[in-house]
Amino acid sequence: MRKLNFTILLMVLSVFTSFAQKNITLENIWSQYLFYPKSVNAVNWMKDGQFYTALANNAIVKTDVTTGKEVATLVEGDALSPALKIAGYEFSADEKQVLLLTDRESIYRRSFKAEYYVYDLESKELKKLSANGKQSYATFSPDGSKVAFVRENNLFYVDLASMEEKQVTTTGKFNHIINGSADWVYEEEFSFAKAFYWSPEGDKIAYLIFNETEVPEYNMQEWNHSMPYPTDYRFKYPKAGEKNSDIALSIFNLGDASTTDVELGTEKDIYIPRVQWTKDNNTLSVIRMNRFQNKLEILHVGQDGKGEVVLTEEADTYVDLDYCDELTYLEDGKHFVYTSETDGFKHIYLYKLNGELVRQITKGNWEVKKLVGVDENAKRIYYISTEASPMQKDFYSIDYKGGKKTKLSKKAGNTTVNMSRDFKYYISYHSSSEEVPTVSLFAVKRNAEIKVLENNEAFKNRVADFNYVKKEMFSFTPSHGMELHGYMLKPADFDESKKYPVLMFQYSGPGSEQVADKWGGGNFAWHQMLTQKGYIVAVVDGRGTGNKGRAFKHATYRQLGKLEVEDQITSAQYLAEMPYIDASRIGIWGWSYGGYMSSNCIMQGADTFKMAIAVAPVTTWRLYDTIYTERYLQRPQDNAAGYDENSPINHVDKLKGKFLLIHGTGDDNVHVQNAFLLQNALIGAGKQFDSFYYPDRNHGIYGGNTRLHLYTLMTDYVMNNL
Repeated sequence: MRKLNFTILLMVLSVFTSFAQKNITLENIWSQYLFYPKSVNAVNWMKDGQFYTALANNAIVKTDVTTGKEVATLVEGDALSPALKIAGYEFSADEKQVLLLTDRESIYRRSFKAEYYVYDLESKELKKLSANGKQSYATFSPDGSKVAFVRENNLFYVDLASMEEKQVTTTGKFNHIINGSADWVYEEEFSFAKAFYWSPEGDKIAYLIFNETEVPEYNMQEWNHSMPYPTDYRFKYPKAGEKNSDIALSIFNLGDASTTDVELGTEKDIYIPRVQWTKDNNTLSVIRMNRFQNKLEILHVGQDGKGEVVLTEEADTYVDLDYCDELTYLEDGKHFVYTSETDGFKHIYLYKLNGELVRQITKGNWEVKKLVGVDENAKRIYYISTEASPMQKDFYSIDYKGGKKTKLSKKAGNTTVNMSRDFKYYISYHSSSEEVPTVSLFAVKRNAEIKVLENNEAFKNRVADFNYVKKEMFSFTPSHGMELHGYMLKPADFDESKKYPVLMFQYSGPGSEQVADKWGGGNFAWHQMLTQKGYIVAVVDGRGTGNKGRAFKHATYRQLGKLEVEDQITSAQYLAEMPYIDASRIGIWGWSYGGYMSSNCIMQGADTFKMAIAVAPVTTWRLYDTIYTERYLQRPQDNAAGYDENSPINHVDKLKGKFLLIHGTGDDNVHVQNAFLLQNALIGAGKQFDSFYYPDRNHGIYGGNTRLHLYTLMTDYVMNNL
């Protein structure tokens, strides 16, 4: 009798628990923002390595790494006069001053202008950097005596002793000349906006100059509701095959206000994607690439502006720019560390300063994802790699000779780190497909955990309350012989005897990753909501994506969209064979490159997919920018078939299913022109489709109520058509 009563009690509790679990709503996701885990942000290590600072509650807080406890509040934004909302900060090298960023105003993805203030930590004095208008990318000189910045396409610096503002360049003009900051295409594709560089001793500033006068303009209309007519915003945007900015590099000497022009070679149609000073105050390191980006050179430039090529890397496809971000010059002044995928996988190499190879440090059929740092005292290199699995990222160290490799990650999954300057401590950011993100502080000695800085316990309980389901990882090998990895999210009450509709999600762009043993991912909360409405969500990374070596990633060269589409169609057909999937109800969606893919899939895979949603898609690579597009396709005049054969515009006659096309009219990245041309082609083919435009919204389609509206639109479309 007692056993029976206990069984009944368990049944009652189970029923109660199922009723107690909450259903996810779009308001939970996009109004209340319930599904964003906490983290430890804006961490800056202090120079002695025992402390770090972080921005929290509008204050810069100092923490002792030996205890994990906060020991001081260095700057409190609300208590300053005037009070400031601190959006970012930077210490001077001696850590006696802090440069505070406030009133930030975005321009494009990375570019912005803001007001800056200099705060003296000893005197508590706060000074506004400039009263002559907002500044961009303000940066201390290495000795902390000056701050350089860009305003209205010109380079300036302020002498902090006198607060005198000095102008370095005068030629800056919107849509013509840019000094010290990147043009649109460099900012978007080479991932930087600030384009000036203090020398190690702070007596020189190197800076890039972009002459974009002859670059064609894109005209983007802005539909301001308070104006009777739309306004035009014209900016320089070089589309595939068109004219790029003419690039130049100069070095300004603060002592005598002289300028030296750097000799970049006789070929003018080039890129300068990275510039940095070596440890020598008189030697500048410059990365030079040809327009096709299949040849990369490292130049060392002297005081006279003349450069010497010390390393050249060439490829029959393209040289991945990731390498440039990990070019590290050692304090010994004799060596540098560089990463390359020349052996088929991205690995770490040690070179002499003259470019002579010392040795390859890491080897194997796996990828080094990030070079974290080089401890010259211990002669050890720290890095993140996929050695355990393409879906995992682990933290390792290895010595200069490639020996004594040590795995520092404590758990399987995905780990990233922020390491102290003295390499004694690191902050670990970890998650897995079953574990919410956590942040922990470690001592490198004995790899000992000092403190869990964020366990996200409240977030963990919340996702449990809302009945989040776990990723179910899977893999299969299509006829082309390259294994593909994916994951599924199934309804919590999944019944294998039933048939379920499937919505596939992907991005698919070169080197990207959606399938990983980590928490969440793009649109994870929305996908969880769809499982509660009876859908299976599936994600597969096809050929061209990252983490599996050069051959897998570069397979799509000169034919973007061909193999990726084949793999998504094949993946859908693989899923359709599963007994619990309704093969007649498979849909696909994506954003940007993913929207390009979903557009192609609903057309080229018309007998496989019932429905597709494309958000902000490229519809022909002829309309996208030079740097990204030509890296993978070369120019249209060199490879017309690569541009046209896999454009959804040229496959509209195949459309059978339901298709929703969404775009923001203020998209400076993937222009709404893409959507208009696809619409025209669909109309010409007599095909019915649905579309929606968000006035003045950019590529991210956000602001105010926008995301809630967008995801309501997409949810309704999925439920009504799949």
